[in-house]
Amino acid sequence: MTTYPHLLAPLDLGHVTLLNRVLMGSMHTGLEETDDWGRVAEFYAERARGGVGLMVTGGMAPNPEGAVLKGAAGLYRPEDIPHHRIVTDRVHDAGGRIVMQILHAGRYAYSPDCVAPSAIKSPISPFPPAELDEAGIEKQIADIAATAGRAREAGYDGVEIMGSEGYFLNQFLVRNTNRRSDRWGGSYENRMRLPLEVMRRTRATVGADFIIIYRLSMIDLVPDGSTWDEVVTLARAMEKAGASILNTGIGWHEARIPTIATSVPRRAFTWVTKKLMGEVSIPIITSNRINTPEVAEAVLAEGCADMVSMARPFLADADFVAKSARGDAARIAPCIACNQACLDHTFSGKISSCLVNPRACHETELTLTPAATPRRIAVVGAGPAGLATTIAAAGRGHDVTLFDKAARIGGQLNLARQVPGKEEFHGLVDWFATELDTSTATLHLNHEVAAEDLTGFDAVVLATGVLPRDPQIPGQQAPQVIGYADLLEGRVPAGPRVAVIGAGGIGFDVAEYLVHQDHSPTEDLDLWLREWGVTDPGLAPAGLAPEGPQPEPSARQVTLLQRKAEKPGKRLGKTTGWIHRATLKMKGVTMLGGVTYDRIDDAGLHITRNDVSETLAVDTIVLCAGQLPNRALADALTAAGTEVHVIGGADKAAELDAKRAIDQGTRLAARL
Repeated sequence: MTTYPHLLAPLDLGHVTLLNRVLMGSMHTGLEETDDWGRVAEFYAERARGGVGLMVTGGMAPNPEGAVLKGAAGLYRPEDIPHHRIVTDRVHDAGGRIVMQILHAGRYAYSPDCVAPSAIKSPISPFPPAELDEAGIEKQIADIAATAGRAREAGYDGVEIMGSEGYFLNQFLVRNTNRRSDRWGGSYENRMRLPLEVMRRTRATVGADFIIIYRLSMIDLVPDGSTWDEVVTLARAMEKAGASILNTGIGWHEARIPTIATSVPRRAFTWVTKKLMGEVSIPIITSNRINTPEVAEAVLAEGCADMVSMARPFLADADFVAKSARGDAARIAPCIACNQACLDHTFSGKISSCLVNPRACHETELTLTPAATPRRIAVVGAGPAGLATTIAAAGRGHDVTLFDKAARIGGQLNLARQVPGKEEFHGLVDWFATELDTSTATLHLNHEVAAEDLTGFDAVVLATGVLPRDPQIPGQQAPQVIGYADLLEGRVPAGPRVAVIGAGGIGFDVAEYLVHQDHSPTEDLDLWLREWGVTDPGLAPAGLAPEGPQPEPSARQVTLLQRKAEKPGKRLGKTTGWIHRATLKMKGVTMLGGVTYDRIDDAGLHITRNDVSETLAVDTIVLCAGQLPNRALADALTAAGTEVHVIGGADKAAELDAKRAIDQGTRLAARL
């Protein structure tokens, strides 16, 4: 008897039966743009071997004007078919099924050739779109249908038509972006004409025995978005027009409400999909922030959907389904929804990967094969860099001993998981602990290592982390001045008025910790929805609460300061920085840049800004003024002739970067 009977149940689509109710949702990884189709194929094949029921590719353009950016992958030329056939053959040989997403970006296309229902520029693209005429509309419909036909010829099991997230088809559906007065605009019947014609024409092109998923925007989260009645109307019409499955889209890309970041509660939007259950007879897929088999099973058991879409969890662990099926869920590498190596890479033009699993999208070049000559390796420091090295090196057959002076593993991850909105880090530390327990490595905690303790090892890996930088503010020895670690570990409490010195990632985390009082919105869905102004789309169009965001009062009065004369938070993550800034703004945090710290005394923190001196009357001052590498042991070991490798924060301390640390550790282990 399986622990996950709903998740692992087959799904009959008529002409084909899927092995389980798990969809690997679409992700744009950048792999297709490398033109290394063997690499693309191995990425999907590894996940097919892991047992996922169905996979969706990243978005493929149906024509040049619909591509998300110039040079983006597509399937609008016959000569592209053999490349895609490499992928589908490899997936089928691995026992998997795969559908290709057809994505027309519309006004979201980062190109001067972009087109849309109306000439209204997107707030996230610099290019105003050209308004399509009748001939242009016909071309887009024909191109999408033809692309679906080529997908079938390339061996795909189906296509997903992207109709959500504010892309081209979604743009026709709402008055926000469709101001037309002809038969393609005005009434909802007219506005949904184009998406429906795309579905009809696609079904006619591919035949009955081919999966067509329609990605439906269930809740737009933008002004003038769809009403719930319109969503239901479209769902029913899509079923009648030939859709096999309806997949869930949540929010437009321009929406100012987070939908997949780590601070979003797990399964935060499955209640929206549940509203649609029973309105159509074809299967419905739910999505967003579902990252464990327990959560996925509960979603299905509660009748929220017929199938669950998980995208980034399959970056973290290609064997998600296989581990679930064999009762090994504790060993599933967790997606912590950090965005750092996936979405941040995508929007920076880099190949995507995963903070937790650096092999994601690098399967053909980062391999962990058995070591030809096992060695005795000491790893000093059980933070993310040391843990990644230990687990990967032990997995290759090396004799690894891991030392740490602390009483528990995790290093700086133990600080991160104290921050409201970063609860997923608990699961990451737990996973590392499980992997250590099941490995051959030896662990020594409460052990501060000296150079003489490391004799006899063939190689030493120093992952000793960082030390806080001294900001050298006169008076900083005062009792009201504390370090961020003392605060986050609960050794020293903060008063009601707090100044945070340093507005990097740690400073923002500390401010987040300070504005909450023993209650995180990430663990309280109703509170989170109120704070961001989200409501039932049956009560308000697009799910935007008429009263707007209603944040809880801040637990403290907080001022966040930095020396750099720039906007605080400017250097935070590309896709998550705005969330952190918006959260603190909602809580009334004052953010100041270009600050000179003059002194600290009983009156508070004395600063100068714009040539004006002022005093912040605060009870507590938290130092988050950067870090320095903690690498003192390296010099002694090198002098003794030991083979030493310095990684993680001990190598480079500029902001605490678990992504870099885990990647460095894994790659080092692959070389040792």
